[in-house]
Amino acid sequence: VFVATANDIGSIPAPLRDRMEFIHLSSYTPQEKYEIAKKYLIPQELKKHGLKNMEVSIHKAALQTIIANYTREAGVRNLRRRLADIFRKCAKQLLIDPSTNKISVTTKNLPEFLEKRIFEIEATDNKAKIGQVNGLAWTSVGGDVLKIEAIRIQGKGAMQVTGSLGEVMKESAKIALSVVKVLIDEKHIKVPKAIIPLTAKEKEDKITPEGSEMYRRFDLHVHVPEGATPKDGPSAGITMATAIASIMTDSKVRSDVAMTGELTLTGKVLPIGGLKEKLIAAYKAKITTAIIPKKNFERDLDEIPDEVKEALEIIPVERIEEVLKIAFTGR
Repeated sequence: VFVATANDIGSIPAPLRDRMEFIHLSSYTPQEKYEIAKKYLIPQELKKHGLKNMEVSIHKAALQTIIANYTREAGVRNLRRRLADIFRKCAKQLLIDPSTNKISVTTKNLPEFLEKRIFEIEATDNKAKIGQVNGLAWTSVGGDVLKIEAIRIQGKGAMQVTGSLGEVMKESAKIALSVVKVLIDEKHIKVPKAIIPLTAKEKEDKITPEGSEMYRRFDLHVHVPEGATPKDGPSAGITMATAIASIMTDSKVRSDVAMTGELTLTGKVLPIGGLKEKLIAAYKAKITTAIIPKKNFERDLDEIPDEVKEALEIIPVERIEEVLKIAFTGR
């Protein structure tokens, strides 16, 4: 019998995975990491490095910065390593300069103890944009906010999807496009006539084309940034549909809204996994509204930390029409 840990069980060979029992542990929130560091990690690392409380202190803001910008993980393993890096340099400084009685680590002098920041969830820019939507993703080191982008180019209705995506995510993009086409055909969303390119005959005859001509006369390009990082899963379905609908209708998407949910061809929103990690990521990015599937809202909300629930307006949805009504400005 042996006990092992893994950030992503998908990388464990299938025959071995079939013979294992799994205990799933959720990510810590930033506040939980802060309390763990304050009560356990810092005292333990001080003792390991032969230091006393009166010799080294880490200010609250500095510790919060270490958690937010110098580590990227669900647990606290790398946080312990960063603290060890700091205390090693503190111990060396105290030995080299006996006149130094105490070292205080603050946000100002933190770069002297640690190398450059390696991770930072970018806060929203408070500016609504066309074709850019905040999606919530689960990764092996916690949640993340993905800004899914879409542009339109005059063409014949083709679509390309980029960003190191797996097959499931590529299929989600195709489903999203089909759903948006149906919404346009059924006039659930309105295409401004002014953005549809006219043929010479239409100009001559003063004919106004139907809204469905929009997706016949433009090519679409959907991109998920950080192309070097592999991404897969169905939970970006509603995010891709929102980006495509935005670019096809010239509708601005609220920058303070993030979303996650699988989308079916009939426009239904299905539940997803990793909700806790995703909402924590939204909280870190200063998102104010999170759109999630109704089934996740009913069964998983108890697992979400109170500080996250208090900071976010979490809205359950069952259909893509509800998502667009919330996400688009002026609807």
